[in-house]
Amino acid sequence: MTKARMAGGLATIALVAAGMTAQAQAQAQTANAGTVRPQSPANGEAGGPSSARARADRIVARMTQAEKIALVHGLFPPMAAGKTSNELIPSAGHIDGIPRLGVPLVRESDASLGVANQVEQRKGDVATALPSSLATAASFDPAIAQAGGAMIGSEARDKRFNVLLAGGVNLTRDPWNGRNFEYLGEDPLLAGTLGGAHIAGVQSNNIVSTIKHFALNAQETGRMVVDARIGEAALRMSDLLAFQIAIEKGHPGSVMCAYNKVNGDWACENKHLLTDVLKRDWGYPGWVMSDWGAVHSTVKAANAGLDQESGQELDKAIYFGAPLAEAVAKGAVSEARLDDMVARYLTGLIETGAFDRAVPARTVTPDYAAHALVAQRTAEAGIVLLKNQGDLLPIARTAKRIVVIGGNADVGVLSGGGSSQVRSVGGAPVEIPLSTGGSASFARITYHASSPLNALRKALPGVTVDWVDGRNFNATLDAARKADLAIVFATQWTTEADDVPDLHLPNQQDALIAAIADAQPKTIAVMETGGPVLMPWIAKVPAVVQAWYPGQRGGEALAAILTGKVAPSGRLPITFPADASQPPRPRPVGLDRMTDLQAAAAANPAAASSYQLQSFPVDYVEGADVGYRWYEKKGLKPLFPFGHGLTYTRFAYSNPVVTGGKTLSVTFTVTNVGRREGVDVPQMYVARDDGATPMRLGAFTRLALKPGETRRVTLTAEPRIVADYDTGLPGWRIAGGRYRVALAQDAADRTMVSTATLEPQTMKP
Repeated sequence: MTKARMAGGLATIALVAAGMTAQAQAQAQTANAGTVRPQSPANGEAGGPSSARARADRIVARMTQAEKIALVHGLFPPMAAGKTSNELIPSAGHIDGIPRLGVPLVRESDASLGVANQVEQRKGDVATALPSSLATAASFDPAIAQAGGAMIGSEARDKRFNVLLAGGVNLTRDPWNGRNFEYLGEDPLLAGTLGGAHIAGVQSNNIVSTIKHFALNAQETGRMVVDARIGEAALRMSDLLAFQIAIEKGHPGSVMCAYNKVNGDWACENKHLLTDVLKRDWGYPGWVMSDWGAVHSTVKAANAGLDQESGQELDKAIYFGAPLAEAVAKGAVSEARLDDMVARYLTGLIETGAFDRAVPARTVTPDYAAHALVAQRTAEAGIVLLKNQGDLLPIARTAKRIVVIGGNADVGVLSGGGSSQVRSVGGAPVEIPLSTGGSASFARITYHASSPLNALRKALPGVTVDWVDGRNFNATLDAARKADLAIVFATQWTTEADDVPDLHLPNQQDALIAAIADAQPKTIAVMETGGPVLMPWIAKVPAVVQAWYPGQRGGEALAAILTGKVAPSGRLPITFPADASQPPRPRPVGLDRMTDLQAAAAANPAAASSYQLQSFPVDYVEGADVGYRWYEKKGLKPLFPFGHGLTYTRFAYSNPVVTGGKTLSVTFTVTNVGRREGVDVPQMYVARDDGATPMRLGAFTRLALKPGETRRVTLTAEPRIVADYDTGLPGWRIAGGRYRVALAQDAADRTMVSTATLEPQTMKP
């Protein structure tokens, strides 16, 4: 990696942290978004992938058989005491190096939201906590994603990690998925584009970012055994397209295969996914690592394309240790395949710069103050104003008494649970251990120390801002009546390893919000949730703000949005259903099986371990029509559509010109017709003009405009979004003919639809 590239990642941090004006920041973001480039030159050029592979091959040729085997399985440090002479940092993974050949020691850490420290396994070690990935996705801004990646990548290096298990791009197929907050929404173009930018940011620090979880890790219920079933064309046009775009834009050093099965084969021994698609069709040069505990075989996994077994202590056996050496000796796995496994590992390290740039010998203290601003700017860009009836927001200066209710808003903001959990700077004012559920061993309900109450008091001098925790029903309603304005904070904790059983807010919060709104007509609901929730009280509440999990500066970001210091600019990266019956699956598939097994185990504790959940199928009947495409196909009206988000101003589109030919483009004028500066996110949706094909997000951009300012913008559709995947070709096929183009402000907006004619064409897989 060049010095210029590394400087680019750090410069992005500096731009965001400096607190630019919205217009200047948008201009910088537009420029940066266009410069997310591959980490290395193209094949055949000096320093390019072929050069990295050639260097890797030369190193492999000098290795002993034992050295090769040692590099293709790694330790899980919490369970690996005494297995290496090198220091074991409590974290996700560890692979010893080969000093005589210059192969570095590799230390791996979770995840995409910051350098994770689940259940504080490294005592006293804190890191900057980004908002949830859904908040990053809601920014619709590659520069925001890249800045966040660059920030956490720099902290990972400072903490002596050179592989970050980041880059989650699994599409949201079900709103109840407990891990939705770690991913980038339901659309392959949005997830792939922002995922690639995030990965590029991480790797600008000369460390590896993975991309994960390959593929169809779409639910947490039974995640270790579920069989995700879908046709190849539909898979290529949805989840795999998100991975493909992100790999092209971010060039991750490693791909992490998933726990689940895909069409009958475990993802980490699925030859179609790992070899046919990833390595053959996409030409991916790096290495495939397993998820922790996701390996089930030696010969089948190695020959299918798995290159490295991660966290070996979590598998039933060390499949890529002695059993692999024996398989090679017997010819069941070829010597050439073993060499390829090792060479791919080294190629990923070489291409990203992790091979040649050593991590610090001792931990370095990051610039936490600057990094906190990156977290805050990400939250500000991703918070979505869902409803603002009567322009209740921003908070009027005429409000002299405001009451803040619930959600522990007096001390902090909620975060999601699991392997991505960051022990943030400032500590955890609330931390609740779990006694049940799949996440109990490695997750706690945790809040970041960023109080919305304190931030609002600071932002509103001269205004009385009271606090009520919401537990005393009568006292809460009394406080709401006496105030000029009520702000109620609603929370829904979600986590890796557990799906939510339904989409209602837990702990009777829906009833509380409805009662507060009855008592106080000027009520604002702030939603700290892992994804969509139902809102049975929506007609009563004039203003609703979707905050996601807003990170360690979430309180400050929310105060800035609510008071109008910063204009809301987030757009939904995921559809909010009006009813649980609208999505393809109303509840977690397999949850009843798990519940029955747990009950049986509890009834027979002497043999509880014998009650194992068997593999079960999930048929993805929606195919490629994920999220908003499903709603259009079925004629369903969601509570809030994908792409929706209000601002404190208004934007108008005019003079659209749609062009066809080889590509599909729309050029139009955007004007800020309101009285405040704001950010708009124009969206282009495309479909064949056959009346049956749901429209797909083909392009988007984000721009800031001052009142009265006008800008001419062109959006050009990603060709694979316009195309369909043809398994008989095989590859992408754009059918010639007429196509509809919607210039829109969300996925349901059809106020400006034009048509254009495209020439037929095909593209490689």
